[in-house]
Amino acid sequence: MRKLLVTTFVSLDGVMQAPGGPEEDQDGGFEHGGWGVPHFEPAIITLMAEVTARAGALLLGRRTYEDFASTWPLADEDDPIGAKLNTMPKYVASRTSRSLQWQNSTLLDGDVPDAVRKLKEEDGGEIQVHGSGGLVQTLIRNDLVDEFHVLVFPVLVGKGKRLFAEGTVPAGLRLENTTTFGTGVIACTYTRVGGLAYGAMGPETGNW
Repeated sequence: MRKLLVTTFVSLDGVMQAPGGPEEDQDGGFEHGGWGVPHFEPAIITLMAEVTARAGALLLGRRTYEDFASTWPLADEDDPIGAKLNTMPKYVASRTSRSLQWQNSTLLDGDVPDAVRKLKEEDGGEIQVHGSGGLVQTLIRNDLVDEFHVLVFPVLVGKGKRLFAEGTVPAGLRLENTTTFGTGVIACTYTRVGGLAYGAMGPETGNW
């Protein structure tokens, strides 16, 4: 079974919409695009290159696919992230795209959760999802994510698309590692470890 990893940038209040630029995603009249850019540093790019290097395939929603397809093919040959993204298999979840120009791209057929389950049953290494807010919600609702790689930025955005929105399936997670950067960004990796556990606090329970 292939592991599916969601990697994303979020604000401290959980917004994942348009961290990279004003025109990245203006759905809902979003006015704060580019909120993540002032906190980027070379070490974050290095970490993302290491994460991307592990991927056996990329799974993207339409909007993120179109953004990536318009920029990453222009990357220099010695760019480690660009070289990996340009050559690896890419699967696209879209109801509207029919022509995929980026090399090694395939449109998922039929029901997205079913198609992703079939992908996970194949050989080929880790499947990574980058950005793709709408697709991520579908994957979370259908309990298809094995690992979350979340970079939390020290900002409050207030409104926008959130990583864990309504419909999130309750689940247990285990923190595997954390990395703290000089700009205040914290990268955390969580793996799926079963259902949500419950308990009670208070002096009468011994948990105080």
